[in-house]
Amino acid sequence: MVTQREDGMRNGVSILEATRAHFDRAVPFTDDLDGWRGLAEWLFLPERVIKVELPVVLDDGYVHMFRGYRVLHSSVLGPGKGGVRFHPLVDEDEVRALATMMTWKCALADIPFGGAKGGVRCDARNLSKAEKRRLTRRFVAALGDAIGPYTDIPAPDLYTDAETMAIVYDTYTMMHPGENNLPVVTGKPLNLSGSPGRDSATARGALLATEHLLSVGGVPGLTSLQGLSVAVQGFGNAGANAARLFHEAGARVLAVSDSRGGIHDPSGLPITHVLAHKAETGSVVEFHGTKPLDPRQILEVPCDILIPAAIEHQITGDNAGRVEAKLIVEAANGPTTPAADLILAERKISVVPDMLASSGGVIVSFFEWVQNLDHQRWSAAEVDRKLREKIHRAVDLMVTRRAALIDGLDRYRDRWSEAMPDAPEIPEPDFRTAAHSIAIERLRTATEQRGIWP
Repeated sequence: MVTQREDGMRNGVSILEATRAHFDRAVPFTDDLDGWRGLAEWLFLPERVIKVELPVVLDDGYVHMFRGYRVLHSSVLGPGKGGVRFHPLVDEDEVRALATMMTWKCALADIPFGGAKGGVRCDARNLSKAEKRRLTRRFVAALGDAIGPYTDIPAPDLYTDAETMAIVYDTYTMMHPGENNLPVVTGKPLNLSGSPGRDSATARGALLATEHLLSVGGVPGLTSLQGLSVAVQGFGNAGANAARLFHEAGARVLAVSDSRGGIHDPSGLPITHVLAHKAETGSVVEFHGTKPLDPRQILEVPCDILIPAAIEHQITGDNAGRVEAKLIVEAANGPTTPAADLILAERKISVVPDMLASSGGVIVSFFEWVQNLDHQRWSAAEVDRKLREKIHRAVDLMVTRRAALIDGLDRYRDRWSEAMPDAPEIPEPDFRTAAHSIAIERLRTATEQRGIWP
């Protein structure tokens, strides 16, 4: 069971501290570090944190209070970009951590956005459609000009969707009449100038990253998806689409799970029928002919590829030793803790980090933003082609950087020992460290080119 306290702990691990640990491990592998110490601290801390109290009249006629957050982590590369989640575990540390992750994701993908994130603490599953609409409008109104097409651009996240983004757009337009407000939010319905492919973009990005990584020899012993076995934790938008797309690409999906439970069939699941069962019943549980699983048991199912597509910190120091996959593809944000990373590295289990594996959503959001600014409509084929190019380029950079870091490990030993005195033995850089170092260098270079105002 996932638990969280008020201080941003989930499964006993601080989300913000874990995000900082990933960052700190990458800093010593970042070149051109003259005067870096102060800049590193500035690059990690958020530019702006907004906390709002939201009174909303629910269907019972009473005023109920909700707490909302919006964090802009960085505007060095461009406007803030990040989702809005409606979830009972939302808190400030979580939103700060997720906004920080978005900064590195955008930098690695080479798109002109900085990281942002928002959320409202609520149980969206218990809200009626009208209640959710009123809560969304109140949240957007409370944020005011903190969001905008050139400042901070929301998108869907946990328990928000295209319909929610349509309400964000409509509310912002009521507050800013007579302007082109379409680019204020992405993930909108197609008939409100959303982009083709946005609904499945996160999963498609994970698929493209995995296929290309295997094709360039990034995972010893695995060369293509054909016939590989896959387990997917989380059967929301990202997880369900990932299961479908990996199945269509020739993989066998052995197990899937959602918040109520999981199902397992060693011979492979009929994904089309599982999707229909989920649509009919609201869960994958009790799908005929399958073995039931606890939601977190799926992380330990023997398979070639494990896709965590649920929430943060699911693979931890406690269970990483029981993971029986050759490759982990992080379709969720922050599913693996720093302690788990070390265990997985020791066991030679490769990880495609979230900043790459889950970047398809923000990349296609960028495409939607560009189309909205220019009043254009691209075809699904054009969006897919552009997404493929971005993902392949990022994979190539990550693989090349990791190889270069390993080959030149000696030159980073002194930096590592100084930055990490409690862990004097320098580790072999993994894909996460390589990707992180690329993103940090891009942000550092842009900061040095722009200067720090005034």
